[in-house]
Amino acid sequence: MAWFRKPKYTTIPVTQRKSETSEGLWIKCKDCGEMIYKKDWEDNLKVCPECNYHFRLNLQERIAIVLDKDSLQEDDINILPTDFLNFTDSKSYKERLKIAQEKTKLNDAVITGTGTINGHKIVIGILDFNFMGGSMGSVVGEKLTRAIEKAISTKLPLIIISSSGGARMQEGIVSLMQMAKTSSAIARLDTSNILFISVLTDPTTGGVTASFASLGDIIISEANALIGFAGPRVIEQTINQQLPKGFQRAEFMLEHGLIDMVVSRKDLKQTLSQLLELLS
Repeated sequence: MAWFRKPKYTTIPVTQRKSETSEGLWIKCKDCGEMIYKKDWEDNLKVCPECNYHFRLNLQERIAIVLDKDSLQEDDINILPTDFLNFTDSKSYKERLKIAQEKTKLNDAVITGTGTINGHKIVIGILDFNFMGGSMGSVVGEKLTRAIEKAISTKLPLIIISSSGGARMQEGIVSLMQMAKTSSAIARLDTSNILFISVLTDPTTGGVTASFASLGDIIISEANALIGFAGPRVIEQTINQQLPKGFQRAEFMLEHGLIDMVVSRKDLKQTLSQLLELLS
């Protein structure tokens, strides 16, 4: 019968068709589901005005929010990752690196250097989750260690802003050794009585949480950030217990003494500035 071959009619309203929404004027909150006018969302630093959900930022956005304009002087820009294990899973490591570098315009998952926060000069490292999940390989470990050593030699406060899934499996044991390497460098920083502020953003997990990110003199987190070693699902399956509500979220960590404060994104720069004024 001919009517079986008739095309199906769309039920999408005219105002929601692709041609009408190509500019992306609205954003749906991943937490509460509210539709947010995109410009209001951007003006609010990508935080939902309804539920305070903090969307993830890329590295350039993080720099603009935290540092004084044009104050960043980046270090070690020519340190590049290599596929020394010739690692291949569904794709080769070389291919994954190329994709991540083209996507983010970064050489690896971290930038380090010096900058200012309301005029206070600091050494800073910032991880970008968009580069292979912010994973810590040999380049990330080396650049962070050099940043820590620079803070020691210049006697400047150190701030590291983390966003990471942990160690980079494509570099095997070399990636895991970056945990010891960065932690040892932080121990030398502590011996030198230099301030280290660790800022945790969503997510900070795995080997990054288990090393330098948890060793700050002051540990700050953005609201509702996921913080932990293994993920909640893995823990539940391992211990066969239902985890408490909000487990591994910033507020839960604050309540149980694992971090020092939870700060909304719009207040982060001012909070860092006040801590630098008081403690450095």
